Amino acid sequence: MNRSRRLTDLIVTIWMRGGLYLLLSIPALIAIGLYWKAAPLLANHSFAELILSAKWFPMKGEFGFMPFIYSSAYVTVLSFFLSAPLCLFAAVYLTQFGKKRLLNVMLPVIDILAGIPSVVYGVWGVLVIVPAVSDYVAPFFGTSSSGYSLLAGGVVLAVMCIPYMLNMLIEVFHTIPVGMKEASLSLGATHWEMVKHVIFKKGFPGIISAFGLGIAKAFGETIAVLMVVGNTLDISVSPFSPGYPLPALIANNYGEMMSIPDYDSALMFAALLLFVIILVINLFFRYFIHKTEQS
Repeated sequence: MNRSRRLTDLIVTIWMRGGLYLLLSIPALIAIGLYWKAAPLLANHSFAELILSAKWFPMKGEFGFMPFIYSSAYVTVLSFFLSAPLCLFAAVYLTQFGKKRLLNVMLPVIDILAGIPSVVYGVWGVLVIVPAVSDYVAPFFGTSSSGYSLLAGGVVLAVMCIPYMLNMLIEVFHTIPVGMKEASLSLGATHWEMVKHVIFKKGFPGIISAFGLGIAKAFGETIAVLMVVGNTLDISVSPFSPGYPLPALIANNYGEMMSIPDYDSALMFAALLLFVIILVINLFFRYFIHKTEQS
């Protein structure tokens, strides 16, 4: 009996460790594969030249990724500032002020929003957000726009990120002990003071984690942004100008014009850039959470 138990424990241990090592190896294998495919481009151009140059002329062998990186960062930051405050205060209201019936109604709605395919959000952006930017928002600010712009991409991305961030923030606020909230209220704090000094402070690492995951998702989103952002090489501070994010570059061009030297490697380098940037974002927020929990 003891031998059978030891054998079962050994098999289970090997199986669990094998699964763990397999999961850990997947990102490494992806990075190695992307680097291997991008190596021909890196052999002919320096890394600094590739990411700092704004010249994109594949027929001439010029591959500058700065406009694509700029557009990706612009749309991501814009979507974050549009969605993060809304998600934070919506989660606070649903968990601390609203009735439980409202929360029970909202949770399935959030799950439905999270499950909608990105192409549906893209179609909604084309039919609603693009005309709104062109006909109302841009004229309100005294400018003109086709509607296919960085602003349209940011709005669509913000709507797509809301269910993910909101769901995580609700779970974070639910994990805060009721005793801490009741102790704060018993000392004379108002409901809002309790939220400010107990909910936000205790849930701060979880809030940062939710925001970090939202940023990483926004940076790598493809189809919906591709449909509304304009896909035009441009570096402009105006949100009404079109852009061309990295995911859209890959989705639009992979499989086409592969006869151009280094073009395939350039697209794989774009994928490698996406991978590294999202990895850095996650590591940064993980380090920030670690330092916050220590303080």
